[in-house]
Amino acid sequence: MASTNSWTVEIASPVAAPRLFRAAVMDWHTLAPKVTSHVVASAHPVEGEGGVGSVRQFNFTSAMPFGFVKERLEFLDVDKCECKSTLVEGGGIGVAIETAASHVKVESAAGGGCVVKVDSTYKLLPGVEVQDEITKAKESVTNIFKAAEAYLVANPEAYN
Repeated sequence: MASTNSWTVEIASPVAAPRLFRAAVMDWHTLAPKVTSHVVASAHPVEGEGGVGSVRQFNFTSAMPFGFVKERLEFLDVDKCECKSTLVEGGGIGVAIETAASHVKVESAAGGGCVVKVDSTYKLLPGVEVQDEITKAKESVTNIFKAAEAYLVANPEAYN
């Protein structure tokens, strides 16, 4: 029987928590194709209006090992800059992964910046082993927040 596995990554940023949460989480489907077009070809809501239960799809370039992912928002607290989402299709679901979920919390830090904490849990399909996928997943998550951070630093009026 496959067991549930997890990994965590923490990312420090000089950007205020609410701005980074809005850009890198809430509006990432709009911002990603602009700031990471080498990875995200396009993205759009599939169902819902961005609240709990809504689903959005990210379509990737050949830079990624899979063509797309669809994620459903399971929990959202905008005031606390926190959300939980589940991968519902693509990204290895049904091929290597049975289930995958992420919990993102962006907390304020000294000096006006923040710390992003991402906890991801996943259940592999029987017989599947992970090699360097965890490292790649952590790098991808870090790259998302660093791309949003770079955009926000370059555009101080954005997402205020």
